[in-house]
Amino acid sequence: MCGVSGIITNSSDRDWVLNRLYTMGDLQKHRGPDDRREMVFSARRRLVGFGFTRLSILDLETGMQPITCDYDGTAIVCNGQVYNYLELKQDVGCKKFVTRGDIEVALHAYRKNGADFLGQLNGMYAGAIFDPAKGQVLLFRDRFGIKPLYYTEHEGNFVFASEVRALLAGSMRPSSLNRSILAKFFTYRYIPGQNTMFEGVKLVPPGSFLVYDLGDGSYTIRRYWEYLPGDIATMSADEATEAFYELFSDAVRIRLRSDVEMGCLVSGGIDSSAVASRTVEQNGPSKLFTVSFDEQPYNELPDVLRFMDENRERFHGCEHFTSRCGKDALDRLPEIVDALEEPLSLGAVLPTDQVCELAGNKLKVVITGEGADEIFAGYRKFLLEAAADEFGSAPVERRKQLGILYPELADYLSVRHADPAKRYIQSEILFNEHELEQLIGADTGDTSFPADALPGIGDGVHPVNTAIAFECRARLPDYVLLRLDKLSMRHSLETRTPFLDYRLAEFAAALPVCLKVDAGLDMEKVICRSVFARYGLLDRQTAFRKKQPFTIPLADWLSRPEQLPEWMQDIMLGDVVRDQGIVNPEFFKDRAGRVSSGGVGPNTLVSEADRVFLVIMFTVWYDRFISRKGVCGG
Repeated sequence: MCGVSGIITNSSDRDWVLNRLYTMGDLQKHRGPDDRREMVFSARRRLVGFGFTRLSILDLETGMQPITCDYDGTAIVCNGQVYNYLELKQDVGCKKFVTRGDIEVALHAYRKNGADFLGQLNGMYAGAIFDPAKGQVLLFRDRFGIKPLYYTEHEGNFVFASEVRALLAGSMRPSSLNRSILAKFFTYRYIPGQNTMFEGVKLVPPGSFLVYDLGDGSYTIRRYWEYLPGDIATMSADEATEAFYELFSDAVRIRLRSDVEMGCLVSGGIDSSAVASRTVEQNGPSKLFTVSFDEQPYNELPDVLRFMDENRERFHGCEHFTSRCGKDALDRLPEIVDALEEPLSLGAVLPTDQVCELAGNKLKVVITGEGADEIFAGYRKFLLEAAADEFGSAPVERRKQLGILYPELADYLSVRHADPAKRYIQSEILFNEHELEQLIGADTGDTSFPADALPGIGDGVHPVNTAIAFECRARLPDYVLLRLDKLSMRHSLETRTPFLDYRLAEFAAALPVCLKVDAGLDMEKVICRSVFARYGLLDRQTAFRKKQPFTIPLADWLSRPEQLPEWMQDIMLGDVVRDQGIVNPEFFKDRAGRVSSGGVGPNTLVSEADRVFLVIMFTVWYDRFISRKGVCGG
């Protein structure tokens, strides 16, 4: 994993570009601490600078970037891994390779097929290609946006980077708040779509590429991949089971291509456990990493230990490392916000940061179970959507059963919107419109889902598949994966996600809903559980255990503010929020005073603690990136 940066300008000299790139590289060196390089090219009276900081994982000796082609002057810089590069290498039409790695293969695939090369790549990647013959620079991002790529235009220059801090330094754009999307952030807990909390800073969308014309300085963005629900009408359940296992096994196999040691992040859930099981089968004994909690309802370590003991022969020779995540983890929240660069209100940032630090101290690469909950409908909200869809036409007895299984169903049905974009957030909304107006005022933008983050779905799609499409198009890249990328890279750790192999994702999209969720059994990820049990990757107890969300005892911690770090007490009880002048301090303090751990557990979708944590994350972010007063820790 690495950091990339770039500058396109028609008004500066090479030394200026090189100096800017060097500064940008310094700010991203945690992404690539092993090596660095800056290069400047020219075409159509513009200079194009590429910068690269390297975390050496594949092709340790010759894989440095940017990589150039002597035949036509094209050049590439890319953060990520193209896992199927060995399969592609024979087809790209290059007789002489100067490296043994994956990114040069991607460059030659572009030279042969143009932007269509992106449809050939299987991996996680975000980068740029300079093409002097066409007079363009192509920015691109993988299908699910596993790797981020920010860009901005400022003072006549076009600048891109893996991280915002480097982007701002390279463009010399001031760090200012994008007030127009505050309402969206306080509704969704993140910012869906291309915009960010920084004015003028955008993301290349997942599954898309940006073409910058070096002649006139214009650019266009196009999508090359969309998560499209379908239906495998001719495939039996047995055939689907076999196809799933083959795809999953191959997704793990190609993600084990590495010239350095690899490990696994393991929770008690079925996804990471199955990935670890298949990894050990294919790659031999590995280092395994788990985070634990003192609060037992949140602690999955006993499940991990039981799973490993049940499968002790398979895990013989593996080393298992654990780290406890307690209330003291809140002390590192300002550093985490620094790394995230955006105020994601997700309690899982704390254990994620901790387990990435634990793994990063031992090796450079881990494989994870991330993504399965999104593409195979692993969250309770998908079960709730299935129950809501069934409820209207169900017999009386079935309605009673659904009402017992889903106590929240009646309330959800009373507000369930016909528009899927509006319905998408209804089960998880933190503040209604009236509360939002009290919190941040009435002139801070609308809460509607942004058009650039809408999935491309047609009529007649099952509501569960519609919800999955929204999840994969926005929440997965802009919330879940952004957290994983930024916090793993904070510790110079690469994370690989076999469930986000596009072949497996397209297969999942085409499965009938009954193989994803069973509302009557209160079971999500139906096919995953049955396949992992059938092929022995999981014992039956693990395969069919009740899902436990990867979250933290936030309500327990925030209900006793006097035990929190001093800077957090200043936010909840003091004048920090008032001094910033963005959030209504009286309204916030009233909500903070309502936080209670009573009736709140790992499966609680929304609690008062979630509302308060949202404001805390924003307040810390504003202090670190906008006001820069240094009152929120560190």
